[in-house]
Amino acid sequence: MFRIILLGVLAALFFSSTFVLNRAMSLEGGHWVWSASLRYFWMLVMLFGWLAATGKGRLAVDSVRLFARHWVFWTVAGSVGFGVFYALITFSSVFAPGWVVAATWQTTILAAPLVLLGFGRRVPLGALALTLLIFAGVVLINLEQATESGLHEVLLGALPVLVAAFAYPFGNQLVWEARRGEKSFLPHIDHPAMDDPFCRVLLLTIGSLPLWFALIAATEPPLPSSGQLIQTAIVAACSGVVATSLFLVARNTAGSTAELAAADCTQSMEVVFSLVGEAVLLGHVLPGLMGWLGIALTMGGLMLYITVQSRG
Repeated sequence: MFRIILLGVLAALFFSSTFVLNRAMSLEGGHWVWSASLRYFWMLVMLFGWLAATGKGRLAVDSVRLFARHWVFWTVAGSVGFGVFYALITFSSVFAPGWVVAATWQTTILAAPLVLLGFGRRVPLGALALTLLIFAGVVLINLEQATESGLHEVLLGALPVLVAAFAYPFGNQLVWEARRGEKSFLPHIDHPAMDDPFCRVLLLTIGSLPLWFALIAATEPPLPSSGQLIQTAIVAACSGVVATSLFLVARNTAGSTAELAAADCTQSMEVVFSLVGEAVLLGHVLPGLMGWLGIALTMGGLMLYITVQSRG
C-alpha cells in the first residue's frame, strides 16, 4: 500500500503542472482547444521517442499493432479517459484559477468508487463515506469562489470538471478490466505491451486523437502562439508522460479494489501543489477562510482514508 500511495503522490506533483500552466495559457489568451490537443500531440512524439531511446522500439511497434487489432476499444477508452477528461479540464481553466479546478477535480475521488461499482467491483462503505468528506471540501472551495467571481463563472469552471472526474477513472478502468479479461463485453488484451506503463499511455493517446481532430475542426481556433507551444510541451512531459505513467503504475500495481481507490485518492495532493504553484508563478492570492477549510477537509479525508485502508 505504501508504494502505491508514494507513486500516486509523485504523480500528483507532476499532474499539478496541468492546472497551473493551463491557467497561465488561458490568461495569456491561448485557446483552450490548443491547450488540450497540443499536449497529446506532444505526448505522441515524446512517447515514441522515449520507447525508441530506451530500447523498447519493438514494444512501440507492438502497441501500434495492438491498437489496430482493438481500435474500437482503444478509441473509446482514449477518447473518454484522455480526450473528454482533458478537454473539459482545459475548458474550465478559462473560468477558474488552476487550484480551484484542481480542487474540484478531486470529485474524481468520489467518482472512482462509483465507476468501480458500475463495473461490478466491491467498494468498502467506509471509503465511500470518506470520499463524501472530500467532496464537502470541494463544495466549500467553490462556494468561496462564487462569492468572488459570480455563480455563472463558477458553474462554467466547475460543471465540466465534474464530468471530467468521471471520464478519467472510467477510461482507466476500461484498460484495467481489459487486462484481466473478466468482462465479456470487453476484449481480453493480454500482451507484453500492456505491462509497460508508457505503452499503455501511448495506446490511450493514440485512441484520443480522433476526438482532438474533431474538436479542432469544430471550433476552428486561431493558431497557437510560440509560448503556448512551449507550455503545452512542458505539460505533456510533466503531466502527460511522467505523471500519467506513475499513476498508471500505481493503479496497476493494485491487487484489490481498496488499493485501486487508494491510488485514486492520492490525487488530492494536486490541490496543494497547484495552490503553491499559482502563488509562486502567477502571483495569485491565497484562498480565504472558507477555501482553507475546504482544503483541510479534502486533505483530511485523504489522510483518514489512507489510515483506514492501511489498518484494514
